Amino acid sequence: MSLSSSVYNELCLRKQLCDAVIKVDNAEFHVHKVILCNCSIYFRALFNRWSSPDNRLYEISSVSAAVMKLVIGFAYTNFVPVTHKNVQELFVTADRFNVMGIIEACSDFLEEQLTPHNCIGIWRFTDSYYYPEIKNKAFRFLLNHFEEVATTSEEFLLLSAQELCKIIESDQLIVKKEKTVFEAILRWVSGSTEERREHISLLLSKVRLALMPPEYIMKSVDDYEVIKSSEECQTLLYRATMLDIRTKDLSSSNVCCPLARPRLPAAVLFAIGGQSRTDGIEAYDVCANCWVKLTDNELTPRAYHGTAFLNGSVYCVGGFDNVEQLNTVQRLDLDTHTWQEVAPMHSIRCHVSITVLDGYIYAVGGHDGDNWLLTAERYKPRTNQWALIASMNTQRGDACCTTLHGKIYICGGFNGRECLSTAECYTPETNQWTMIACMGNRRGGIGVVTYAGYVFAAYNPDTDTWSDMPSMVQRRSNFGIAVIDDRLFVVGGFNGLSTTAGVESYNIGADHWSYVPDMKISCSALSCCVVYGLTNIAEYAAPRPSLEVSEVEGDKVI
Repeated sequence: MSLSSSVYNELCLRKQLCDAVIKVDNAEFHVHKVILCNCSIYFRALFNRWSSPDNRLYEISSVSAAVMKLVIGFAYTNFVPVTHKNVQELFVTADRFNVMGIIEACSDFLEEQLTPHNCIGIWRFTDSYYYPEIKNKAFRFLLNHFEEVATTSEEFLLLSAQELCKIIESDQLIVKKEKTVFEAILRWVSGSTEERREHISLLLSKVRLALMPPEYIMKSVDDYEVIKSSEECQTLLYRATMLDIRTKDLSSSNVCCPLARPRLPAAVLFAIGGQSRTDGIEAYDVCANCWVKLTDNELTPRAYHGTAFLNGSVYCVGGFDNVEQLNTVQRLDLDTHTWQEVAPMHSIRCHVSITVLDGYIYAVGGHDGDNWLLTAERYKPRTNQWALIASMNTQRGDACCTTLHGKIYICGGFNGRECLSTAECYTPETNQWTMIACMGNRRGGIGVVTYAGYVFAAYNPDTDTWSDMPSMVQRRSNFGIAVIDDRLFVVGGFNGLSTTAGVESYNIGADHWSYVPDMKISCSALSCCVVYGLTNIAEYAAPRPSLEVSEVEGDKVI
């Protein structure tokens, strides 16, 4: 509170120099007109246009004395205590009086309280008031947590058919499997009266039915009476089984059908830089199963660098720009699409290993143009500073590191004489590196990532042992590696003869590798990271065809 605000508040509490009285029920509040006018255009109109200048008493109805006291207190102190008990009435009153500061405080409180069990209620509540920011945040939360909302929230069963349509037709609805949406509709229909059955065909037309296994679709016709009794529903399901799109991407004409339109992904895999790549970034859209070229001439050409995603930004660290080894760092703000050069590292680091832990970016080892390094440092974005940490036990570059259970693991690499099978881990609390069990093979240009509780290439930290896993389909070094959609992806690299655009993924449940669509450009010495939690994820995903709402006509889906 400023000094002037403190003085005005003291005068108000002592009822000194007040020129108006606000009466609510039996309570009277002595106030200064100019203070309330500064807080709200409602009070400005009340004092100047809706009453005579000499009027002193103003009776206000349809608001409690307790909430009016909070509104007046905010006018004097610019602070309001928001609680579970008062937030709804306070929001409604602030909206009525157009007190934007209180609306913002209530919105911030509601955002912090969002859960899968109350997000629908908050979304519906804010639908009655024009403050789109909190309404949009509640809706995005609902879309991002739909699986839990649909299966556990009592509010879900209270949705209207129109509200449910708006949710399930959104490209931004996040579900691992489309049958989650299908089963949510059936839960909603079965949870109420007969009239909801009338909406089943409309709701099913919003589901990406062709993304569901055909055998599951056909079984559903027999298992659910509400579907069996509807000719329109059966037509939709039959049409979906005829669309063979499960191995196709957005280039397929079938995907232009509303029943097959892929939803937007929750996360996107970035492949950045590398040899043979001069214009920046490619992004893999896991839902559309295709790569998108994100041309960006502001990115310094880099190979043998590292990348990290942190706080909505991608950092490109160190590497080689085809002329010299680098200690520079560039940050891409994914919200604004702008690049900025941030603080450089203490050391030049080409062939560097990068990872993120507890809000820090760690840069480990590498080559400075003369020597292979055992030093390491970490970057704190809030202060834009790098600080040295303990050095490793072994010089290594062309290695790879990852985090697991609060520790950093670095494996393999090259020390200037030979490729390494050694590995070590770093504990931030003790600032100490510790040697762990050696890998079964020497590996330079290795890719290492945390996946399903293991350090993959593949190491079990609980037993300090390495174990074999199925070999990749294609041999490669200096490739990108990341985990997305519960699968491990390896991207590009050098296959012993040339660079490759090839990509493959590993599913630990199936225990095998499978091909993924190639990148658009062959390259090695690239770096990968996964970006997520973006409100503008559509700007980095594959373009979705612009479609009209689907309709059912006879035996056709338009």
